[in-house]
Amino acid sequence: MSAFSLTASTDEQIKTFKGERIDPDVTSGHLHHLTQDQQAAFNVFKDILVKAQLYSPDRPHPTHDEPTLLRFLRARRFDPHKAMKQFADAEAWRKKHNVDVLYATFPADEFESARRFYPRWTGRRDKNGLPVYVYRLASLTGPQQKELFSTPPARRYQRIVALYEAMTRFVLRLCTHLPHPTQPTPVSSVTTIIDLEQVSLPTLWSLRSHLQEASALATANYPETLSTIAVVNSPSFFPTVWNWIKPWFDEGTRRKVHVLGKDPGPTLRTLIDPKDLPKPYGGDLDWKFEDEPALDDDAKAVIGEMPKGPVVFEDGQVRRPEPPESADTAASSS
Repeated sequence: MSAFSLTASTDEQIKTFKGERIDPDVTSGHLHHLTQDQQAAFNVFKDILVKAQLYSPDRPHPTHDEPTLLRFLRARRFDPHKAMKQFADAEAWRKKHNVDVLYATFPADEFESARRFYPRWTGRRDKNGLPVYVYRLASLTGPQQKELFSTPPARRYQRIVALYEAMTRFVLRLCTHLPHPTQPTPVSSVTTIIDLEQVSLPTLWSLRSHLQEASALATANYPETLSTIAVVNSPSFFPTVWNWIKPWFDEGTRRKVHVLGKDPGPTLRTLIDPKDLPKPYGGDLDWKFEDEPALDDDAKAVIGEMPKGPVVFEDGQVRRPEPPESADTAASSS
């Protein structure tokens, strides 16, 4: 099996990935695993956010949870002032787009339909307890691609925002609540399989703006939510594609990307248990991209079945999000 790792040194070509394991470090820089210097930086970061009135730690409901704050700090290599700049920009972006109201009032049927165009949670987790997402780009061809681009750009953007809110406010929180090997460290990132089977170069070119928009939104406003990106069934022209898309990612993200070729199973099974890995990628799970999440037993014990529409997971329960009391709730459509 051919496997590659896309690191910062692969500016002009993809180098062979040495080894057959994917073993990401999911604890360094996270809660309960901070070095003395990192903890000091975290304390400074929180202090300057409080002084800037961007964060309130008051219990029982702080304005932001610590895993979210640490994602911004890790994205800026524990430089509190650089992290504060990105955090402030993200908060201004949330206010500009009225994100809390948008998510709370997003129509459930449109939300469910939008899942077809973006990475989907399988309902399963990898060996570290991180949710496993799949993005099969061949599912965005033909009529589905026409449907995607018939949606006004502003509404497409809002759909991306709603789905990222679901990931951070529902999926990651649920997976933190479920038993996982790194407890009590929260789960704050995902493992994503990107499937390029039967995808042509013209198709990828036609989708480039769609993919770039989602990537730019996530990098700026939902940093450090990607743990591992496994590209499977990569075509021979993938090095050309990588040269297009690598500017979309910072160095840290590029180091998380692994290209596994046509037989990804042996490598993916080092990261994901076969029972939680979909059959198309070398596992035993009967799941394909068009399917609803196939929740594992632990998740079923907590939430029963996958809820429809926008939801949040708080205090061990699923609930519908509520818009801020002071907000205008007329943002449910473009």
